[in-house]
Amino acid sequence: MTVDADYFRDLETPRLYNLSKSVLAASFPIMKLMPARYILDRAARQRDLRPGGRIVETTSGTFGMAVALLAAARDYRLTLVTASSLIDAKYQHRLQLLGAKVIAVDDPRGDGNQTGRLEAISGLVREDPAVYWTRQYDSDGNWLAYARLAEQLTKAMGQIDWLVGCIGTGGSLCGTGHFLRAIFPGLQIAAVDTHRSVLFGHPVGKRLLRGLGNSVLPANVRHELVDEIHWVGAYPAWQHCHHLLRRYGLFVGPTSGAAGLVGQWIGNAHPGARVAIIMPDEGYRHIDTVFSEAWLDNHPEWTSATLDAPTPISEITAGSEADWTCFPWARRSLEDVMRNDTVHRQTPRSST
Repeated sequence: MTVDADYFRDLETPRLYNLSKSVLAASFPIMKLMPARYILDRAARQRDLRPGGRIVETTSGTFGMAVALLAAARDYRLTLVTASSLIDAKYQHRLQLLGAKVIAVDDPRGDGNQTGRLEAISGLVREDPAVYWTRQYDSDGNWLAYARLAEQLTKAMGQIDWLVGCIGTGGSLCGTGHFLRAIFPGLQIAAVDTHRSVLFGHPVGKRLLRGLGNSVLPANVRHELVDEIHWVGAYPAWQHCHHLLRRYGLFVGPTSGAAGLVGQWIGNAHPGARVAIIMPDEGYRHIDTVFSEAWLDNHPEWTSATLDAPTPISEITAGSEADWTCFPWARRSLEDVMRNDTVHRQTPRSST
């Protein structure tokens, strides 16, 4: 057992909130500690990561914080690569307090410049082949770590009919869904993405909603697990963050807001179905943005984005930041969906 095993365990254990009789939210302090610990533990056992070694990773969110916490506790050196559009000064300062070196690459298009970040990581590996790259996008340790979450949800809920979660690297939703479907073969999985993320067929573009979506396609995204895909813009996600705080006292970030929006609608649209929602981020990082009236005043359109239900679409097209759309993915590969031009429009489901 490593020295950090006990006192970090609480940070990767979700608090469970009943949003209704049949809808349960698993809200995390730092969810990404779960895969970060799994990946680093395995690397240490296999001697891929030696004592005092150097870790590198590309990150736009809490995986970087998770690795930074573990690296500090275990005396590893750490270099994180991010994009200039993704990291604020306060968050960067927190990472640096933990001893991490942060490299922010330019992001002129505002899409996260994932290609540039991966090129920077590859350069670091070429310079020092002894570094250990955690590879959260491709490592099977990312999704395997979520067996623990599947177990927690099963113990808390018994039967689970729907799993709802955001998708970025694919680890949390696809990992948890993989293990839950082994227990509940009829489980439906709803993936929550955002407009102009490439994960489910949108052309890459600038995204206002961060913490989900991607500008490259990670190997850990397993499309064949997904029953339906929801693309949520920033404005309805922000609105739902405020709703969750006022109604339930849940102080969460926009990724969790997007997941909660979709999950609660599914619970209303399928009365009696037992719905589990993964909420990966807290709201503290967003005090000066999503929870700041002065900052929100720079986005006046956000107040008009209170939506009760998604707009069903029959073609994969990106919407605006005020839009919430859904598409029947039907457990198909990305290739199958993109070459099928005869998908019929999904019948709208009313929210009750």
